[in-house]
Amino acid sequence: MAIKVVVSGAAGKMGQEVVKAVHQASDMVLVGAFDRQRTGEDAGTVAGVGFIGVEIQDDLTEVLTNSKAHIMVDFTEPGSVLENVFTALHLGVRVVVGTTGLSQVELEEIETLSLEKDLGAVVAPNFAIGAVLMMYLAQQAASWFPHVEIIELHHERKKDAPSGTALKTAEMIKEAWSDLETASADIPMDEWESLPGARGGNLEGIHIHSVRLPGFVAHQEVIFGLAGQTLTLRHDSINRESFMPGVLMAIREVVQITGLIYGLEHLLF
Repeated sequence: MAIKVVVSGAAGKMGQEVVKAVHQASDMVLVGAFDRQRTGEDAGTVAGVGFIGVEIQDDLTEVLTNSKAHIMVDFTEPGSVLENVFTALHLGVRVVVGTTGLSQVELEEIETLSLEKDLGAVVAPNFAIGAVLMMYLAQQAASWFPHVEIIELHHERKKDAPSGTALKTAEMIKEAWSDLETASADIPMDEWESLPGARGGNLEGIHIHSVRLPGFVAHQEVIFGLAGQTLTLRHDSINRESFMPGVLMAIREVVQITGLIYGLEHLLF
């Protein structure tokens, strides 16, 4: 039986890619599209794959209920994602979430509700396989390098900073550091900023720098330093198609789990 999917944020750039990927997947069918932009238009036409008979609507509850969806994929914005997820779970629909900006408290709320409803939820800061590998390799390198900084670069319309990928990378590095005697957070730095913020955000000793410019899609560098050497890990998403294999993987896996999985690495390794 084909997996019935609703795309939340179907008119956005990521949403259009998901519409296209789901429509082209042999084991899935797009049964609904939600957005508050371009309502009334055909989701396939908006995504560039031609007319598919699925109209973009602006009432998520109505879309999920009428479509009898199995999965909702959400690529919207930080201000609305939690409400969308709660709506889906309360209606018995599993969720795959690529919208970033969810706090730890909000993730815990999603986990609690998904367990209560006996449903699966996958939330991933990044669905690109290469980006997940970059984060994994950064965690391995952190066991040998007690100094690191993260630079993430995204398009000018990304609303949250730093990116969810950068924050997730920092969390994974800190896990590796828990077994080290010294790390960046433990080393006193005699420095000052003539321009406040020049050193980026500081997450417990890890400096994170966010760049927002036209021309970028999603990019990240993790730069480790040690006496006489540096190690740089970089991943570049050249276009949004790079995220689709991970999204399709999450759709297929979320039907088999109960509770929350945070991070695509838990589906890869």
